[in-house]
Amino acid sequence: MTDLNGKNRDNRKRDPESATVDMKFEIVVIPVSDVDRAKRFYSSLVGVGCDFAAGDDYRVIQFTPPGLGCSVIFGKNVTAAAPAPPRDCT
Repeated sequence: MTDLNGKNRDNRKRDPESATVDMKFEIVVIPVSDVDRAKRFYSSLVGVGCDFAAGDDYRVIQFTPPGLGCSVIFGKNVTAAAPAPPRDCT
């Protein structure tokens, strides 16, 4: 067992390999102002995603690009972060 400073407190020799943590970046939450417009945009890039609604106050849409372990999610009341102002990307 180790303390907050990383010192071994149980007098056993620590294996450096057992101290590693496999961390993965799995979800990116994007705040959007127009959920349907964002869904059309990401559908055109990635393809079909999952769309889940729970009543009128919550909706989450998830896209996972092929070959990646990270998903993009957005929707209604998914995050308290303010969406970026819309801009024309054409």
